[in-house]
Amino acid sequence: MIETQCITRERITETERLIRPYIRRTPVIEIDGADFGLDSTPLVFKLEFLQHTGSFKARGAITNLLLRDAPPAGVVAASGGNHGVAVAYAAMKLGKRATIFVPTVASPAKMELIRSYGAKLVVTGDRYADALAASEEWLVQSGAMPVHAYDQEEALLGQGTVGFEFEAQDPKLDTLLVAVGGGGLLGGIASWYGGRVRLIGVEPEAAPTLTRALEAGKPVDAEAGGIAADSLAPKRVGELMLPIAQKYVSRVALVQDDAITEAQKKLWSVLRIASEPGGAAALAALSSRRYMPQRGERVGVLLCGANTTAVNFG
Repeated sequence: MIETQCITRERITETERLIRPYIRRTPVIEIDGADFGLDSTPLVFKLEFLQHTGSFKARGAITNLLLRDAPPAGVVAASGGNHGVAVAYAAMKLGKRATIFVPTVASPAKMELIRSYGAKLVVTGDRYADALAASEEWLVQSGAMPVHAYDQEEALLGQGTVGFEFEAQDPKLDTLLVAVGGGGLLGGIASWYGGRVRLIGVEPEAAPTLTRALEAGKPVDAEAGGIAADSLAPKRVGELMLPIAQKYVSRVALVQDDAITEAQKKLWSVLRIASEPGGAAALAALSSRRYMPQRGERVGVLLCGANTTAVNFG
């Protein structure tokens, strides 16, 4: 296991400089919480869904391919969808071959994007864990370089650049809510902030990977279902991020699928933002009162993905 101190602010800063030519500096907007049925709590949304490929995953994928030498066989990745899209995009930009394994639960929008970036797409199994197992078998046969969705040092460094940007854009945040699947995003952001803001991880009740890991003191298998299964249900949290979460994450809020759907509808009705379920999970913790800010608390909300096929939010 890589020690927590290897994912440092200094290395995240270096990573941001490295990947800057390939990523977007996504904007932030400040919203009155009353618009979302809350008290007049200042909400600061970071619109990371405007990143290349429609999610934050492009940061980790680009970092991975820039810091490692891919063989002639190229790269291989397993993904619920967004990571596969990001690796396919990074491979296209850097002139590498890519083979992406996704489960049947992956959304058609994400599959279409993977193909559009020129990667070979393999659809297999019902969940991310099935696609991962298939990718590992193919890896042995092909000699390609694996790019893990969340449990690699390069992934955490790349995702940590979200924190680098957010702090520069709004240095007065008290609290930041971040959705959790495998935990690469939360782990990278937590490494950047190092306890300077209150970090709240947000998970679907149907996929409580970090919750189970914190209870057990180690990554363990958890349920892997629910409405956000294509992005927030990897079965277990990453080995690398867990000690970071134990040190810097204040708590984990669990949200129901209905709350995620309602958050999607709110984002559409108030801001005309079409978010995928995983991208709206952080907001769902607020709108369902699973996290209750104090009056005047300045709360950041990371809107991390928008790869959805259609808008029908009412």
